[in-house]
Amino acid sequence: MHQCLLPPNIIQPLMPKYHTDCSTPHTPSRIGYGFPRSVSALDDHRRCSPSPRLRRYPPNEYIAVGALHVFVGPARIHGVIRQVPMVARVSLASYYGEKLLDTFVRPTHTIFDYRASTTNLTPANLYNAPSFQEVQQEVAAIIRNKVVVGHKLWMFLSIMGLSHPALRTRDLALFLPLRRKLKSRRVVELEILVRVYMGRNLGIVFEDPLENARASMDLFRSCQDLFEGLVAEGCWPCNLPPSQFAQYFT
Repeated sequence: MHQCLLPPNIIQPLMPKYHTDCSTPHTPSRIGYGFPRSVSALDDHRRCSPSPRLRRYPPNEYIAVGALHVFVGPARIHGVIRQVPMVARVSLASYYGEKLLDTFVRPTHTIFDYRASTTNLTPANLYNAPSFQEVQQEVAAIIRNKVVVGHKLWMFLSIMGLSHPALRTRDLALFLPLRRKLKSRRVVELEILVRVYMGRNLGIVFEDPLENARASMDLFRSCQDLFEGLVAEGCWPCNLPPSQFAQYFT
């Protein structure tokens, strides 16, 4: 069954089929489901300073991810009728922006809305695409034991039916220093972050997951020393993902 993005307490989704860590599992903290206890408050990060001896992962340890979704129909979520997303295209990029994977995904549910004005997707794009299971296995193999970089990684992992070690995620949607400079305590969309911090415009014509993956990596590289320095100091500099997606982080 194709993975759809639904909160577990509304309609139970598939549990992550592939765990992308072959090492000893990290013991989840009581409140952080795999993330360090020092997360959450914006003020917590102010008490931390980057370690001068930060751990530098080799460039090939980082993988940026992006995805496009379509809607497979409405469902009642928290008492509200909402559209249910299903992955339609997946893109992965290297530390230097090289394309590692860019593929459409053949649907296994009837598509209610292709979001064509945003995605430029048509039935012809998906009809002969690789199956979800094929793409899921390929993505799992590529990101296994890597540091995954992206924006709203909880959504990517959920629609891909994958789990990943929390400490090997670098989610720019949750990175507190980027929010603090914009005086925001909410998730800031990738388009805004890239425009403000890099002077670039994303998705001028249509949304492109490969462009988003590359932009996420470029933005991460611009603040990599700060991010990795805080992690090395033992201060996780991000908010937690939504709790209903805890099963996708180990």
